[in-house]
Amino acid sequence: MKPARSSGRHLQPLVQPWSIIFTWNCCARWPITILRGWEGNILGDWYNEVARALACVALAAAALAQTPESLGRAYRESPTLARAKALDRFATAHKDANGALAHLTLGVVAFEQKRFPDAIQHLAAAQPRLPKLVDYTAYYLAAADAETQDYAAAAHEAALVRSVPLRSPFGIKSTVLQARGLAASGSAQEAVRMLREGYADLPQPDGDLALAMAYEGARDLPHAAQYYQRVYYEYPSGDAATRAAAALIVLRDGMGAAYPAPAPEAMLERGHKLLAQREYARAQAEFEALVPQLSGSERDQARVGVGAAQYLGGDVAGAYSRLRSLNVSDADADAERLYYVAECARKLNDEDQMMEAVKKLAKYSDSLWRYRALTAAANRFLVTNQPDKYVPLYKAVYENFADQPLAASSHWRVAWAAYIRRRHDARELLREHLQRYPGHPSASAALYFLGRLAEADADYAAARAFDTRLAAQFPNYYYGLLARERMRQPQIVAAGNSDKTAKFLRPIEFPPRRPAVPSQPDAETALRIARARLLVSAGLPDLALAELRFGARGVGQAGGGQPYLLAMELARTAHTPHEQLHNIKSAAPDYLSLSLEDAPPAFWQMLFPLPYEKDLVRNAKQQNLDPYMVAALIRQESEFDPQALSAKHAYGLTQVEPATGRALARTAGIKHFSNRSLFQPAINLKLGTTYLRGLLDQWNGKWEEALASYNAGKSRVNDWITWNQYQEPAEFVESIPFTETREYVEAVLRNATVYRQLYAGKAPASRTPGARRKRAAVPQTAKAPAA
Repeated sequence: MKPARSSGRHLQPLVQPWSIIFTWNCCARWPITILRGWEGNILGDWYNEVARALACVALAAAALAQTPESLGRAYRESPTLARAKALDRFATAHKDANGALAHLTLGVVAFEQKRFPDAIQHLAAAQPRLPKLVDYTAYYLAAADAETQDYAAAAHEAALVRSVPLRSPFGIKSTVLQARGLAASGSAQEAVRMLREGYADLPQPDGDLALAMAYEGARDLPHAAQYYQRVYYEYPSGDAATRAAAALIVLRDGMGAAYPAPAPEAMLERGHKLLAQREYARAQAEFEALVPQLSGSERDQARVGVGAAQYLGGDVAGAYSRLRSLNVSDADADAERLYYVAECARKLNDEDQMMEAVKKLAKYSDSLWRYRALTAAANRFLVTNQPDKYVPLYKAVYENFADQPLAASSHWRVAWAAYIRRRHDARELLREHLQRYPGHPSASAALYFLGRLAEADADYAAARAFDTRLAAQFPNYYYGLLARERMRQPQIVAAGNSDKTAKFLRPIEFPPRRPAVPSQPDAETALRIARARLLVSAGLPDLALAELRFGARGVGQAGGGQPYLLAMELARTAHTPHEQLHNIKSAAPDYLSLSLEDAPPAFWQMLFPLPYEKDLVRNAKQQNLDPYMVAALIRQESEFDPQALSAKHAYGLTQVEPATGRALARTAGIKHFSNRSLFQPAINLKLGTTYLRGLLDQWNGKWEEALASYNAGKSRVNDWITWNQYQEPAEFVESIPFTETREYVEAVLRNATVYRQLYAGKAPASRTPGARRKRAAVPQTAKAPAA
């Protein structure tokens, strides 16, 4: 039975929130004959009537201006007492869904502020009137009940979370809460059973902590200690680790000799997790404390861990000295030691010692430490253009570690080196790359350059086959767009079919294409959108975003989903173009695999917006630049966020650095320039386009080199252009050794093409979604939500 709970607050009647005082400076009596003594009554009544009328007007205007969204958002952003009272008055005065939304926001904020009784009061008032959000009210109620030690109520509310007809963002978390409530209210065995059955899906470390508490409640202390140890050693930071540490002290004192000693592997794992969290000083201290406690191979690993933490913490010379002189007998510890020796040598620019350590790692042929060392050394030689050294290293990576993530890119580096050096085995390596790694992004480059080899052999039918498949498989990738341009060449247009090429391509298992964006949401997507809009209406946009992202990630799981429709709704919740762009990219990361025809124009306009259009076009034309190229660059630099500030202190839309901006401002005659001037779109666009024009002039109009210079600096590009004899711009782009810069150049050129396809020849009014435009019309099944 559900524990008794008040359905709402017993609130005082609405108190008038302000006083209205009239001050008159012309109070002379009217010349009218009245009975003696009546003048005060008549004028007093008249003043009172006017005051009441004006008060009603003021109250009505205020009521029209107030919504749960405006009040709730303001309170969530700055939870002051005045804003709390305003929202509370609204909740009390409205007995409908709007009042319930106000109660929901008051409850969520109270929970976040650890005012759990207040949270329970507001959430209980909201729950009956918000059936579409019952999992939200139930989850926060369960969590607040647990904090107030009403565990029976917590278990009941947590079970209610999973009653909604779709996957809830709180579904798995509610299992943990329900188990905690059961364990604390006398049903610990049931809690253990529930957690064990769903263990694979439990959020960690909360799942292990709840299981430890359930075992403790069931008096199974050895298992309780085991799971508390998991939390403490595998998740060393945060509240869960603190609670586990306290519980372990109690168990150790109470169990005595029966207390299970932690496994040495678990103790070492704590140090490694601290390394992964970049808490290097803590990790070093952890490993140093373990050295006298451990023996054998585990002690060797702890000693190496000290050196690893020292290196990662920035003491490269000290780590190098320690690790080179360290003698360990455990194979895995020695492999790790050699890896860090190689890394220290690389940091110290000692390539001979780096390669000596890499060669010694050959005796540990299958060790992932060798895999990491091979990759790091190969990358070192790649950026210094030493193909005779990096090709054998990359080859060792994909031959010995075929299942590792960097095998595909390593194979591509070998294939590309063969192509750009015009080696006879380039064609076979490109074909092999397609067969081995059809799902890797480099597959598009392999298709493109196989087409170019076919053109060089005058086999235009084969070139057409490669380009056609490339344009279909990767429609909005850099190489997919280049392939479409190639397909317009007269020789390729006139070419017939190539049965040989078709036979080669047929068995290659490219990733399946995403289906087109549907025009109508299914029932689940419509409900998901309605729930998100209710959360926005409550002034809880962060929860709305989480709801939509959770739904977009749910494709392929129970319940399915329509990620692109959810991504569009996610964008509509944003208040600025850059937030809109960021939201839709995060929910639809594979949008480039769609053709423009596969999605409605609004989808692409959200992904490729044109805010600040007048300033952008004016400054682009002043510098004789293609406005779409400028928009493409801004999209990649800042996603149109005028307040963007990079880790390298580049500012604004076009990411201008202060020194560059100051020099350009003097030339442009901009007075009173400061770093913050770069946050002003008009100034930033003026300076950014001026700088881009200068780079383009220095490269005689070559966009690839100009963009690479914009990202990595001209001096580096001066070096890169000497590395090979490039027969087309794409060869230079593919030879850029910095992944960030290479992908940047490809992205800007690709963006510009998409911008032209979307906007060229269209009137401005029809092409740029406003920063706060009205929501697009939605189908009948997803109309404006009811609670």
